[in-house]
Amino acid sequence: MNGKLLIDAIVRQTTVLVAQLSTAAGIRAPLAHVADEVFVSLAREIEAQGVGRKVVADMFGLALRTYQKKVQRLAESVTERERTVWEAVLDYVGERETATRDEVLRAFERDGEAEVISVLGDLVGSGLLHASGRGVSAIYGITSDAERKLFARAADADAASAIAWATIRGTPGTTTAGLAELLRLDLEETRGAVERLVSDGRVTQDGAGDDAALSAVPLVIPIGADLGWEAAVYDHFRAVASAIAAKVRRGRTRSAEDDVVGGTTLSFRIHPGHPAWDRVRSLLVRVRTDAIALWDEVEAHNVLHPVADDAATLVWFYVGQYLEPDHPEER
Repeated sequence: MNGKLLIDAIVRQTTVLVAQLSTAAGIRAPLAHVADEVFVSLAREIEAQGVGRKVVADMFGLALRTYQKKVQRLAESVTERERTVWEAVLDYVGERETATRDEVLRAFERDGEAEVISVLGDLVGSGLLHASGRGVSAIYGITSDAERKLFARAADADAASAIAWATIRGTPGTTTAGLAELLRLDLEETRGAVERLVSDGRVTQDGAGDDAALSAVPLVIPIGADLGWEAAVYDHFRAVASAIAAKVRRGRTRSAEDDVVGGTTLSFRIHPGHPAWDRVRSLLVRVRTDAIALWDEVEAHNVLHPVADDAATLVWFYVGQYLEPDHPEER
């Protein structure tokens, strides 16, 4: 297996997905933090696999000390613990509506002038801040678009709850504190999402506090529902990625007829008038209908015969379908 070629190809395809999501329905999502987020998350995940920091640093082409400093710098702001410099500076300006460069530099002097100026440049470049003037007297203000995003937590409550629900479902036993770290949300926002889920009966909490274990009832996004789209996309992508990762961990690159881990990808080359046109186009509908009927049967049995989470095996099954090219008249 040529790991480098495979990783490069997956990264390219993932960036296509991120680009589509960032511009979906005319929404301009901020992306200035993405590269840093990828670096930190990837570094943490590789270290979690038992790889030493010196080796991880070498994988990134960095000296150990440079790697350690970069991870620390990106993981949290020195001035405001558990928050990135990017987030901290954005909130600092947002709370004041306007601030001079000198004020920002003094507020974050322990983070380093070059780092803070770079962050300001990123925020202006991404459209989250606007700037007038030059040098230390430059004035930064939060744009109306960014302000809307900063204070959109209430409007985004349903989306946050749905994604939290999907995450808890996939990692039963996680805690509110652990969920906040997984979703990169602040603890207060995560508490709100958990409280809503518990109130709705979609999540149960074993005790009180941020360290109490959480478990979720099955995640179902009804066909035609407007809410929960984010959770559905996240759940599908996670299922695909996790299945591939599980296959890689097993060290088996060949498929077998009795495989219970893996996936199959088929493309059908058809055209109007093709004898299989209707059957191919309705494939997703038929498979989903059969799978949902089986899921209903399994859940009905589980309601009558409940078992503990640690005694059950969670079988993930995902299906998807798209047309290429995607002609609107063929939808």
